[in-house]
Amino acid sequence: MSGIHTHGASIILSAVFGIAHAAAPPAGRPMEGVKVVRDIQYAKGGDRPLLLDLYLPEKASGPLPLVIWVHGGAWRAGSRANPPALFLLRHGYAVASISYRFSQEAVFPAQIEDCKAAVRFLRSRANQYGLDAERFGAWGASAGGHLVALLGTAGDVKEFDKGDNLEFSSRVQAVCDFFGPTDFLAMGRNDIDHDAPNSPESQLIGGPIQQNRDKCARANPITYVSPDDPPFLIMHGDKDRLVPINQSELLHAALRKAGVDSTFRIVEGKGHGFGGPEIQQTVLEFFDKHLKKR
Repeated sequence: MSGIHTHGASIILSAVFGIAHAAAPPAGRPMEGVKVVRDIQYAKGGDRPLLLDLYLPEKASGPLPLVIWVHGGAWRAGSRANPPALFLLRHGYAVASISYRFSQEAVFPAQIEDCKAAVRFLRSRANQYGLDAERFGAWGASAGGHLVALLGTAGDVKEFDKGDNLEFSSRVQAVCDFFGPTDFLAMGRNDIDHDAPNSPESQLIGGPIQQNRDKCARANPITYVSPDDPPFLIMHGDKDRLVPINQSELLHAALRKAGVDSTFRIVEGKGHGFGGPEIQQTVLEFFDKHLKKR
């Protein structure tokens, strides 16, 4: 695959710390062959509703595998609108795109609590929406990559399961992590001084990361790696100046050491964002392998 090294409609992920965009109709305009259910309240965060949008192919022969998109934006910005995962609708998937609380509103673990609540909600409504509750995947970029990695490694961490639908599992069956932070204390300095008090990671945990090592450990996906984690596809540009590539290398190594099925693909010449048909195909093949029935 040209430009991609394996370690063990196009997507465009912008270089603004993982805020994602995709070519799609504006909100409110119908998508051909797709039923869109917008602004579904899946939980409450503090006093406000937490919302998701659900995209469903109109012609489906049975319960659909679901891919949940979690947007980036340094845990303090970004939008669930126009998720890059929409191309999966043409290949027999449902897609959910979720919002979550930002770090200005609530510090960690609010963000993973929200993501887990969304998984539980969607699983609880699987029959209503024609979803296969046993075939849920998660995909995110940058800050969203961090959160989907946590969904994968901390699926069994009950302290992050808060709110409603607790009788349903918040585990996912496959994770696609695009350049997500995984070990905050190993990020250092590039175009961002990650150790600074105002860094995205420091704002997420509520204090400078080097002075709050326990809080960092609690927020790091790498902390929770265990042999029962779902398969991972990890992708990272080798010119990324915002999230260093060692973040993906460290997670991949930890997963492989634990015996987890993990594939790490380096995207040559790309920084904090990449896309195109080859990237789409890689993602599709991964989800097909792990979420499609054989």
